[in-house]
Amino acid sequence: MKSGLFVGAALIALTLTTPALAQSVERREIGSQILENVPVAPASIREGLARYQNARSAAFDDWAPAGVNGRGGMVITTRFGNTNQLHVVAAPGADRSQITFYDEPVASAHTLPDGKILFSKDTGGDEWFQLFTRDADGKVVQLTEPGTRNQSPAWSKDGSVLVWSRAVKGSADYDVLMRDPSGGAKVIYKGQGQVSPVAVSPDGKTVLLGRYFSINESRYWLLDIATGKLTEFNPAKTKIAYGGGKFTPDGKSVLLLSDEGSDFTRLVQIDLATGAKVSLSGERPWDVEDFALSDDGRILAYVVNEDGYSKLVVQDFRTRRALPQPDLPAGVVSGIAFSPDGSKLGFSLATPTAASDAWSWGVTDAKLERWTASELGGLDAKALTTLELIRYPSFDKRSIPAFVYRPKLAAGHRAPVIIDIHGGPEGQSRPTFNAFHQHTVAELGAAVIVTNVRGSTGYGKTYLNLDNAEKREDSVKDIGALLDWIKTQPDLDPNRVVVYGQSYGGYMSLAVMTHYSDRLAGGIERYGISNFVSFLQNTEAYRRDLRRAEYGDERDPKMLKAFETISPMNSVSKITKPMLVMQGWNDPRVPKSESDQVVAKLRGQGIETWYVQFKDEGHGFLKKANNDRRREVETQFLRKVLGLDGAK
Repeated sequence: MKSGLFVGAALIALTLTTPALAQSVERREIGSQILENVPVAPASIREGLARYQNARSAAFDDWAPAGVNGRGGMVITTRFGNTNQLHVVAAPGADRSQITFYDEPVASAHTLPDGKILFSKDTGGDEWFQLFTRDADGKVVQLTEPGTRNQSPAWSKDGSVLVWSRAVKGSADYDVLMRDPSGGAKVIYKGQGQVSPVAVSPDGKTVLLGRYFSINESRYWLLDIATGKLTEFNPAKTKIAYGGGKFTPDGKSVLLLSDEGSDFTRLVQIDLATGAKVSLSGERPWDVEDFALSDDGRILAYVVNEDGYSKLVVQDFRTRRALPQPDLPAGVVSGIAFSPDGSKLGFSLATPTAASDAWSWGVTDAKLERWTASELGGLDAKALTTLELIRYPSFDKRSIPAFVYRPKLAAGHRAPVIIDIHGGPEGQSRPTFNAFHQHTVAELGAAVIVTNVRGSTGYGKTYLNLDNAEKREDSVKDIGALLDWIKTQPDLDPNRVVVYGQSYGGYMSLAVMTHYSDRLAGGIERYGISNFVSFLQNTEAYRRDLRRAEYGDERDPKMLKAFETISPMNSVSKITKPMLVMQGWNDPRVPKSESDQVVAKLRGQGIETWYVQFKDEGHGFLKKANNDRRREVETQFLRKVLGLDGAK
């Protein structure tokens, strides 16, 4: 073992020599960051990334209580330091006034009827979330017990009832708790599996509870708080996937998202007395993914996901009459909520060339207002690359959607390609701003293809279920078909392709490397599943059965045999090109052991393997300093494996 200390920097370099073909490991530690076999980045890379790394975004959380700043406005999440924190914006274009100041990121903020702001926070990305309230004077009170996981808060119209779900370590079950007037909390329902409150009736007597079994199945119940009586909501003989839920102001019906009787998710109103159902969104060949109802029950808004792009619909709830509709830039809308008086609808909007910002739509005056204008870090918005929605045929002739970012090229030149695969697997890549994609196109001259392989959400239940269990590798074949499509494109270089993914996309990156290594220049995977059996055994207890419902149950001999075939760890010998692996130490979903074992096996067979670890992150990297390092290392790796030494 050889070691050396670099004076003036908080890093240690170690060279570890291992037997046989295994490569030596040079290790550097920089604060909470560990870099193995990663060269020191030249200043030119850091300088080239600076503008892209300093773009920021803002997300609408809720409407601010007047007491927080004397004027109300919006509560938003944005970042001026290392992590996202809560801010208040008093009016469109006003200053973003910070109201939380933590080292850890803050998320999921809501305004309660009593004027307090409810938010959640974990530690180091461990996802053991705690709930807090902040009053108008800035006093913060923790509502939950340390060491537990708390989520899905819901409350009554007057705020007298506040409930949430809680899991404890080592258990797959969630209980439902209610805030006690004394300041504590009591269990009002001992749940089985992932049970959570969805909504509280206006009179505070009933909680709509949901249990999530899988992306294809959930069940709802009505819980009488006083008696503990549980009544199944909308009993059915077939599996139904629900989403969200809100009581009407009279408490006589519930609005929710449901795929009952359809390949797509619709917005439905269900009468509690008769069970009668009315589709509020009609029949559409796309999913409705979010909705909001004004407090007085007059105005309804919902968001439709049309091929990845959002369509915001506003209508009179009582007459079903369409109201003036906002003409929004093409992008993705999220987090919609009406102001307390129902005159404005707040939401977040992101587009391929503009980071997420907070907006509002005037229901009565039809006025579209942008409340925040997040800085692009010195980037020229007009020079940013727009994307193209394409479809390509897969092995079974099925059409696969993808978004393509293409660089500007001199005549006769072909661009290298990065294939970016989303996580989930129940997820979807959407047309939003991505600073690293823009950097890759503009500074490296590479194309980026963001694909939605089979199993992605947004395209109906049939498409969603095409990769379940034993069919898992059919989605890998979709990437093989994409490699075939790249060969047909005159401006793309099929000999310089890198596959990239995080979480489930990390598994896909590994799997694609085992199948198509001869057609790839390298692979990047962040906290991906390397072995389904060890993953299911080691993921946190509260999510294990949920993942079994998606991937299959390793306790079933038939499925265990399938896992032996499809787990990348059992085919690492087929990987012949360099790989970059990244992992957070506190990941409760895909444990660090998944990355450790694949890195060890790759190195054991002599494959060049870079490994980056963050001691203060979990499933996803949320601190700016760590994301800056991530992008720096990814850029180094791409330049090397794609032969871009001459790149800017």
